[in-house]
Amino acid sequence: MGDPAGIGPEITAQAWEYLHDKGIPFFLIGNLELARHYADQHHQPEPVGITSPEEVVSIFASHLPVLPLNLPAPVRAGKPDTANADTVIASIERATKLVMTGKVGAIVTNPIAKSVLYDAGFAHPGHTEFLGQLAASWEDWQHPRGPVMMLCGGGLRVALMTVHIPLKDVADSLDTKAIIHTAQVLDQALKRDFGIPHPRIALCGLNPHAGEDGTMGKEEISIINPAASALRAQGISITDAQPSDALFRKDARETYDAVLALYHDQGLIPVKTLDFHGGINTTLGLPFIRTSPDHGTGFAIAGKGSARPDSLIAALKAAALMSANRQSYDRA
Repeated sequence: MGDPAGIGPEITAQAWEYLHDKGIPFFLIGNLELARHYADQHHQPEPVGITSPEEVVSIFASHLPVLPLNLPAPVRAGKPDTANADTVIASIERATKLVMTGKVGAIVTNPIAKSVLYDAGFAHPGHTEFLGQLAASWEDWQHPRGPVMMLCGGGLRVALMTVHIPLKDVADSLDTKAIIHTAQVLDQALKRDFGIPHPRIALCGLNPHAGEDGTMGKEEISIINPAASALRAQGISITDAQPSDALFRKDARETYDAVLALYHDQGLIPVKTLDFHGGINTTLGLPFIRTSPDHGTGFAIAGKGSARPDSLIAALKAAALMSANRQSYDRA
């Protein structure tokens, strides 16, 4: 459900309107009355409460199915309330339990307001890390374990080595072993979830000009390129550190299937420049598929009718395709 005071409820209604006749059934884990409010605003049929995912297929074409959760406090668009934080967290836990027990094919998460959840005792930087903890109990996972954040949009797939940490801490947080592991997670996800039999990965450098032979920084020589060499020895197709200022141009994008960026803005700026409204976030290395819109809660525009559902629609489509790809790969 995401934060109920954000744009999540509205874009969910819009996503149902776009997808209800396109063979990608989904249901909302959230507040039924709030879903009905936004359906009414968009002149849609009234959403229908369900008790289990098995009911979704017969309902989805005509109504948005909702697995209902009660909210302790009234929802005011654009005004998040810590009183509802536990319900937001419960919706993530409920979705994870359903996907890990095989009741659903994937999770798509609407945006949360981390500061609101922190006030309620939430101890994770965001969805990605929380889902990683929830998935840690899955003992039968036979693949490199995440979570690894990857953004997709504008023809780009960009995974991140570091995510929500200060820029001044990035260099000290990098080590060869961690780069190897993250690239292994990325390579496996490209095969299983994206249907790419022989993935090609481009690796970003940390420093300007990828260090220029050590004259602008030593990390490429001492940490990054040794990781790339070890990965190639394992049969993974990955470049040495590349200057990131040239890596995202059109002709360069034709030479790889995904990029491993070393810090948040290095990877997200290209994706959001190419496809700001339709980019998505996905979490790699989990025993289930998880995607989300690549934007925040939008409190400033919540309830005003101006929120765009492009990214949520793209996330739902991607979740369906990735789930099908993984099932096909695992059957082979």
